[in-house]
This record gives sequence, C-alpha cells and structure tokens, in this order.
Amino acid sequence: MTTFRAMLLDRPGGPLRLAERPTPEPGPGELRLRVLACGVCRTDLHILDGDLPLPRAPLVLGHEIVGRVEAVGAGVGAGLIGQRLGLPWLGGTCGSCRYCGEGAENLCDAPRFTGWTRDGGYAEAVVADARFCFPVPDALGDAEAAPLLCAGLIGFRSWRKACEARPVRSLGLYGFGAAAHLLAQLAVARGVEVFAFVRPGDRAAADLARTLGCAWAGGSDEAPPRELDAAIIFAPVGALVPQALRAVRKGGSVVCGGIHMSDIPSFPYAELWGERRILSVANLTRQDALDYLPLAAELALRPQVTTYRLEEANQALADLRSGAFTGAAVLIP
Repeated sequence: MTTFRAMLLDRPGGPLRLAERPTPEPGPGELRLRVLACGVCRTDLHILDGDLPLPRAPLVLGHEIVGRVEAVGAGVGAGLIGQRLGLPWLGGTCGSCRYCGEGAENLCDAPRFTGWTRDGGYAEAVVADARFCFPVPDALGDAEAAPLLCAGLIGFRSWRKACEARPVRSLGLYGFGAAAHLLAQLAVARGVEVFAFVRPGDRAAADLARTLGCAWAGGSDEAPPRELDAAIIFAPVGALVPQALRAVRKGGSVVCGGIHMSDIPSFPYAELWGERRILSVANLTRQDALDYLPLAAELALRPQVTTYRLEEANQALADLRSGAFTGAAVLIP
C-alpha cells in the first residue's frame, strides 16, 4: 500500500502533526490530485481556533489547492489524468435543495467543504469531487494560482455583490491581506479608485497597497479622504462594520467577506439610513471559478506569495495570525 504525507489537526488549538497516511482511492465521481501547492487561508485559522466547529478528527486543512490529476474514479473521464486543476473551498453540493435549484449553490443546505468537512490540501494528495475542480490557466504558476482559489474567488464574489446596487467608482478594502491585495489589482484594472485600510501601524501592507495602485492607504481606524461607493471588509472584526458604514455614501454597500467575524457593536440608525446596505458573502459557486480564473490570467493578477514547506504549516499559520508577511502564504509539499 502506498502512502502520502499530511499535516493532521487532532483537536481545536492544534498544533498540526505530520503523519503518513494510506493513499486514498477516488470513488465514483471523484479524482485524486497530487498536490502541487496549497494556500494558507484565515478560514484555516478559524477551524484551528474552534471558531468553526471541528467536524471530525483528525482533519487535513487547506482549500486553496492546485494539483495534478493522478487517478480517477468511476464516471470520471481518464482524459483528466495529468491535467492541472484547482480545488476551492466549496467541495460539493446536494444539487436538490431550493438553493441549488435557484442557482445559488453557494447557499446549499447540505454542502461539503474542502479542508473542513472533507480532507484538504495540507498534504501530498487529496481526493475531490471532480465537478468542483477547475482548470488552472497556464499563465499562472502553482504557488501564485493557489491563493486565487479562495482569497481571489471570495474577493471576486464580494466585488460582484458590492456592485449589485449601484456603480462602484471608489472602493474601500478593510484588512489588506490575501483577498484584498488580489481584489485591489482587479478593481484598479477596471478603473476603480481603491482605498486600502490596513492594521494600524502596518507599514508593509500600506506600502504594498500603494505599489498595487491603491489611491490611498491608511489605518483601519482612519477615515478615507472622501466618500466611498462601497466597502468590503475582509478583516474578521465586527467593529469595522459601523466604521465602514460611516465611510460609504448614501446607497452604498458594506460587504462582509469573511466566514467568521467578531460581534458587530450597536450603532445609530442614522449611519445605516439613506439606503445603505450591509450584506455578507457566503462561499462561492462553480460559475464564480469559471469566470474568475481566466479573468485573473487575462489581467495578469499576481499574488504576493510567501512559500513554506508542507512540514512548516504550523509556522505558516502562526505567521498569518501575527501578520508576519504581506499577501498570501502557500505550502509546497
């Protein structure tokens, strides 16, 4: 029996441990990827910390996966073997609930999530539902493509939600990490004026924002130099919601892009009045991935990446928590 290496989470609070596991065989409708790169996401921290309940143990984290198909199960074409595919957070849906029927599979009542309800990519191999794997454009390297599969996609979906109500010509991004630094590039390429709100005192993030074309970069405790059409909050800090509401114009939107956020404090109704909106973004759809990945290649979106070896996953998570790097972290098995 062949084996592969994986970093396992045994309990909330960690740490992850390196272990050898039997190489899994893909079942019907599944394929097995040899992992080439896996991004390290703040959602992984939420699972590690118990903000999101641990569904089973041990668990392999990781849902920003770029891999090469090395085996397929029944019903999956053998022509996929050898292809490079991306596997994101949404790893499966029921296909039969009202949300799936309405084309809103990101709200599925019985979803499966890569690196949470099924094992993810902090490993040398992963089994996935073939329907939820997507071609990675040749223009993107393994390490730079990995963050696109969550940070990029969630930023893209957040951007679409921000633009639903009214045109967006000025955009605020609160929390300038993996998602924001990718979305900033897309928005700037679309002619949008971007205002970056970083952790107070984080000069490296502010410098990165300016380098990527942001019109202004300042602390998340500061007011922007002018009104915003919309704001997107990637930092898991509820106190930023009323602050962002004060920054957006009448009719503007505040989009909460994370899967977890601390409690939102009370605020005067006057700060919401004027048809301002607060909304959240939940997961992604397969269509989001099919639209975004080619667009990312076309616009030459490039994440700033810090790479770690698989066995350095605990350090990568610690560095993400402390803000030790700008951009995104990626594990290379």
